[in-house]
Amino acid sequence: MSDFETVPAAEVPRGAIVLDVRETYEFQPGHAPGAVHIPVDQIPAQFEEELDPDEDYYVICRTGGRSAQITGWLTAKGYSVFLVGGGYDAWITAGHQLESSTGEEPQIL
Repeated sequence: MSDFETVPAAEVPRGAIVLDVRETYEFQPGHAPGAVHIPVDQIPAQFEEELDPDEDYYVICRTGGRSAQITGWLTAKGYSVFLVGGGYDAWITAGHQLESSTGEEPQIL
């Protein structure tokens, strides 16, 4: 049993703040529009500078493993975070949009 809430990708509220914890080479080709990007290994050094403890964050990665790890960690630090169940595979299936930082058609790596 986890100490955090999992939200199905289809139920992520419109306008929610998405925290993408994938590596930069994964993030740039495709991600949620406006997503905050902090790679999983950089979270411990950057979370206090990058994340507002008064905001809700929906944490996502490709399939959910890395995001589950970070969701648990941030929850223990007192942040309001939710795991996006199924990661980007579920995000796409739910019909959510993607954007790219490369200028090319968005894709998930």
